[in-house]
Amino acid sequence: MGEQRLGLGIAAGLLLLGTPTLQAADELPEAEFHMARMVYGSADGDRGWRPWWAIDYPSAEFHFTRGLRRLTGISIANDSRHLRLTDEQIFDYPWLFVQQVGHWYLSASEIARLREYVLRGGFVVVDDFHGTYDWARFSDTMARVFPEWPIVALPLQHPVMNVVYDLDQSTQIPGRRHLYRTRSGEIGARLQGPASWHGIYDDKGRLVVAINHNMDMGDAWEHADDPVYPIPMTSLAYRFAVNYVIYAMTH
Repeated sequence: MGEQRLGLGIAAGLLLLGTPTLQAADELPEAEFHMARMVYGSADGDRGWRPWWAIDYPSAEFHFTRGLRRLTGISIANDSRHLRLTDEQIFDYPWLFVQQVGHWYLSASEIARLREYVLRGGFVVVDDFHGTYDWARFSDTMARVFPEWPIVALPLQHPVMNVVYDLDQSTQIPGRRHLYRTRSGEIGARLQGPASWHGIYDDKGRLVVAINHNMDMGDAWEHADDPVYPIPMTSLAYRFAVNYVIYAMTH
């Protein structure tokens, strides 16, 4: 995004009125690329009208899709599709975004379907989970999905880190709630631990699950035109989005 903000504040504010809904069974993809969100139940109970799986919606999608269209020229749908793992349409959307996995609960049938989704070519991006408790819940679930495939650290030399942009792992992408103002007036970030980029590979060496731990890429998209949110962190979140999408579409 260079060093410029997307001038979309008014429209994004209006989109905040949106309520996340599930995709209808007869809806078909309308563009070359969709963001699809995984809809899941939570072991922590109902969070009300904004469930854990829908964090940052719809402002994150509004900025993500417009930025991706601008930076890549790919035909991008304007909104995400919201799908349960057990929905048959999930195989029409090979790029799946999952947030707040420290709160998710997947049934045996959902575990089996997530495995099938990836084995059939799907790519999963996991974002916005923090600390040791969230990591334990997430990693325990993934061990049920892929008992033979470990979670490993992604090296800076991995193709997903440079397929379009050369990504910088030294910059942490915080949520808006993690920001604070220093005594000197600068904006700093305080998260539950250092940023870490991990992944899961299939038997052919393809990265099939990209994992952002102690980061909140979705919040960086959501607050892309927020003057408080630091521009370098927003820019990095867009670059990660482009690399994840291009890697998934070419591998």
